[in-house]
Amino acid sequence: AAYISSVTRKEGHSALIFSRQNLDQNNDVDFMARREGALKGGYVAKKETADLDLIILATGSEVQHALKAAADMPGARVVSMPCMEAFERQSDEYKEEVLPSSVTKRVAMEA
Repeated sequence: AAYISSVTRKEGHSALIFSRQNLDQNNDVDFMARREGALKGGYVAKKETADLDLIILATGSEVQHALKAAADMPGARVVSMPCMEAFERQSDEYKEEVLPSSVTKRVAMEA
């Protein structure tokens, strides 16, 4: 998704930043859903299994740590946010779907 975004973007700069770490693959979300969500700047990487009471936002290699942290929290949602600027350009409906305004407990993980 980052590569597609970098070559199709007509204005501004693009940066592709890679990690040398061994990263866990999140296969809980379908590949195409991850790709489309990444192109939108953010998507739900782990949906809550109980009443939503916490959102953990993470970028890049920190997503795996957010997923591990949320594993024992049924009310936690993990949102992968590779590009805040792209996410802000999405419809209000999409942003509300990913980050409901009713949930005020939020934690961000970024390295």
